[in-house]
Amino acid sequence: MTVGTQMQQALANLESTKSDMQTFALQTQDKQAKAAFNQYAQQLESITNSFKQRVDYIQQQEPQFKGS
Repeated sequence: MTVGTQMQQALANLESTKSDMQTFALQTQDKQAKAAFNQYAQQLESITNSFKQRVDYIQQQEPQFKGS
């Protein structure tokens, strides 16, 4: 598995986890839990965006790292 493929998988995992947090926030009636899940989703969004920028940069600089 190439580094590019691994990074793409990590990015997909981050996006999936963010979606899970958003789903948990929608499903709970507990206001504190809802706020926490929403905060986690926002943090994951920030991390995902930063990581995606890094993936894009690496793919521009090192085309051999592009995933399949």
